[in-house]
Amino acid sequence: MFMFAFAGVMICSFGAAQAMGPLKAHPTNPQYFADGTGKAVYLTGTHTWSNLKDMGITDPPPPFDFDAYLDFLQEYNHNFIRLWTWELTKFSYRDAKVYKEINYVDPFPWQRTGQGAALDGKPKFDLRALNQAYFDRLRSRIVAAHDRGIYISIMLFEGHGLHASQEPWCWDGHPFNVNNNINGINGDPNGDGRGIETQTLQIQAITELQELYVRKVIDTVNDLDNVLYEIVNESGGYSTEWQYHMIDYIHDYEKSKPEQHPVGMTFQFARTEGHKGTNKALFDSPADWISPNPDGGYRDNPPPADGSKVILNDTDHLWGIGGNQAWVWKSFCRGMNPIFMDPYREPLDDQGDTWTDHLSDKDALDPRWESIRKSMGYTLTYANKMDMSSISPRGDLASTKYCLANSGDEYLVYLPDGGKVTVDLSAAVGALTVEWFNPGTGEAMPAKVNTGGDSREFTAPFSGDAVLYIVRNR
Repeated sequence: MFMFAFAGVMICSFGAAQAMGPLKAHPTNPQYFADGTGKAVYLTGTHTWSNLKDMGITDPPPPFDFDAYLDFLQEYNHNFIRLWTWELTKFSYRDAKVYKEINYVDPFPWQRTGQGAALDGKPKFDLRALNQAYFDRLRSRIVAAHDRGIYISIMLFEGHGLHASQEPWCWDGHPFNVNNNINGINGDPNGDGRGIETQTLQIQAITELQELYVRKVIDTVNDLDNVLYEIVNESGGYSTEWQYHMIDYIHDYEKSKPEQHPVGMTFQFARTEGHKGTNKALFDSPADWISPNPDGGYRDNPPPADGSKVILNDTDHLWGIGGNQAWVWKSFCRGMNPIFMDPYREPLDDQGDTWTDHLSDKDALDPRWESIRKSMGYTLTYANKMDMSSISPRGDLASTKYCLANSGDEYLVYLPDGGKVTVDLSAAVGALTVEWFNPGTGEAMPAKVNTGGDSREFTAPFSGDAVLYIVRNR
């Protein structure tokens, strides 16, 4: 629960309304989704790595407290998460021989039935035998999130671990390693120890297994209206054709189902130049939503969304772990849906690759990211009282260039440096209610009622960045 001060009176803002109907591109304002009632839906929230599969430095890894995580999301007034998957049973982003930091992951979509031991010493995978317990967990978590009004994007595959780890030995933990399954599936035909061929269309038997798994996911959750899909996290540019295929495959398979859900494609990361993806590949894709890389200013000066795709501007693909409250408000004012890669209860440094000792309580939330968590909740509060079906980025109407407006009726302006701003209110007729909001304190305060018909100058009544909200009296 958030507490905001309006005119000196504390009021409460509970989480988003319960999801109603699968999301679709809004018919008149496609920079946002619409729910089953036709209401425009602004998505924002904080996701973390172990929110579906348990992860940790012990084997087996400790169970993730999903109910506590949902409490956390509601406390910060968030309404969206990415539900993470991992394809490796164990991995490390640093030299495991030196740092002894191996992360273990469980469970997996396939049964481990044996007929010999895999490279981790456990029974081998049977890639034709799906693990019902995995899909039961998937469904139960989405249902629990639905009951809290939280939308979930199901991450179907994970690519970053295949090519970004320091040690190629991580491929030893992949079910498609020929030594780890009873089906003779070899996802690394060139023997380079990466297995990136699994996220291409090179191996028909693997594509068929992936399609079988995708169908099972869809069959498990198709009736749930708070579902989105994401093909893969940060696979390389080599995966473009495969991702397009999977997007089309989901769209086609869901045509025969009662419900259809949005499918997303996210930033294609790779350490080697030849494998890097581009934002153009995202915009050219058949995906319904995308998450871009930093090219084009998505970190510091996001370009205005044009409605060609719903954009979930994700710190995961811009910094890894990073960002600030200014980034949240800039993204909001440019017609995007900002989401945050949150260490949650696993404090990391600002590069996201080493453990830190600056917190005495290792289960505490890292305070460095509080302003992002809170500002996402604040933007959702404003989105819920604005007419998002008619709002668009209108940087031309404010001297700061950060303005979300339905010209003549409603304006939300961000002042990154505070101080003064000039707003073009020439299209507004009659009296206007004016409100200032301090994103640093969470306090909103009414200002003098103004009138439209011309450009007006406003001065923030506090120091630091500021938000100005103007709405025509109805």
